[in-house]
Amino acid sequence: MILKLWFSIGTGFGLTALIGVTWILIWQLFLSSDTRLSNLFSSLLFGFSPSLRISMSDAGYLFISTLVSVSVHEFGHAIALASEGIQLEYIAVFIAVLFPGALVAFDYDLLQALPRLTSLRVYCAGIWHNAVFCALCGLLLFLQPVILFPFYMHAESPLVLEVASPLSEFLSPGDAIASLDGAAIHSVQNWMEMTALLDKKILQNSSDSRYFEGFGAVDSRKGYCVPNALLEDGKNVLLAKNRSVCPEDFTAFVKIYCFDPSKSVDMDGEDVDLGRKENALCLNTKDIVNLEKCDGRGKVKKNGSSCMCSEDESCLSPVQFPDLMWIEITYSRLYSRECLQLRSSLLDSNTSDAVQQTCGGTFIFVGDMISMVHSVQLTEYQPRWGVFLSKYLPNKLEKSLICTFHISLALALLNSLPVYFLDGESILEVALSHFTSLSSRKTRKIHQEVRS
Repeated sequence: MILKLWFSIGTGFGLTALIGVTWILIWQLFLSSDTRLSNLFSSLLFGFSPSLRISMSDAGYLFISTLVSVSVHEFGHAIALASEGIQLEYIAVFIAVLFPGALVAFDYDLLQALPRLTSLRVYCAGIWHNAVFCALCGLLLFLQPVILFPFYMHAESPLVLEVASPLSEFLSPGDAIASLDGAAIHSVQNWMEMTALLDKKILQNSSDSRYFEGFGAVDSRKGYCVPNALLEDGKNVLLAKNRSVCPEDFTAFVKIYCFDPSKSVDMDGEDVDLGRKENALCLNTKDIVNLEKCDGRGKVKKNGSSCMCSEDESCLSPVQFPDLMWIEITYSRLYSRECLQLRSSLLDSNTSDAVQQTCGGTFIFVGDMISMVHSVQLTEYQPRWGVFLSKYLPNKLEKSLICTFHISLALALLNSLPVYFLDGESILEVALSHFTSLSSRKTRKIHQEVRS
């Protein structure tokens, strides 16, 4: 009785899906001239775009997800047949070209002799089970942080899984990214949003960036209090092809002056520009990154209090070019021996801050923002016991659930289409004969017209 109620609900869903998908198919015919809208529709409905390129690793997820989804589909038919007392002949799993498939063999004539509602329950069972399985995958995706909570911390700071050039010099698998240009990073989405925002800001010629011929742009919001003794060891900036050139691992800096507020000074004045050019130096970024920050915006006091630098320090800002972004990245080596010992000894709420200060580091990336983003693979999950748990497991599980969600949804919708060899063909034929007073001959004729 429970199974009949279950599959009766599935019948309602199957008929609704048949009507909905048929209407969408007709709508698609009117969008055929607009490739962009058609691709967008396919992406939203089925989870992929016709122009999408699939890698070998994605093909593995696709294969397994398809195998699971078609097995669930045929399992639904098999359970429905068994609940109606129809004996199964066999269940087969096969591979067609490169993709797996499955089928259930049964006595078709016996099914035709049963009431129409019984046939509808059987034909709609596969679609119904795919839809339920799709919903189950969505629920597991939503609850994944809760399910993995005993083993993984979530959304504290993204963990590096794989890193390629240009960040391979600084980051290693297992490092956690704590901040980007001073902004705390708690998730992969934060990382993507911040990099996009910074890339957009450098492309816009903001009022805080001043361009000098042969030097580039100076952003007064990014300043460092550099000891005057370190300036004496700096190298002079060379010019080549109308650009400033520094040795490897060195970057061009210019001084940001502090002004007397009683005298109104134009920050873009010629004298200031000349002073900055004359004071341009090449400094090692490793010596600069851990120094105190200073801000050269607006008018400041003569004693330099607004620049936040002492009398024996100068506020310097890096020279930037549109294609070379200056980004300060702070990270933590969470699973080094020192950090693991520190984490085990600290149990209060300030554990993460203490770990970051003790085991962390900061480096400067100077380069293209887009290439930097694509050079690192991140996850929002951190194993609670370091090497004892795989840091790759949550991402693989999440990707498998997402792929299975889309494949199962696509399989349910495609099988709802009233075309040859799909469940929609049989559902339409049985539904027309059950809900109308048409003869079987007229029903088959209408059915053929719809399929054509």
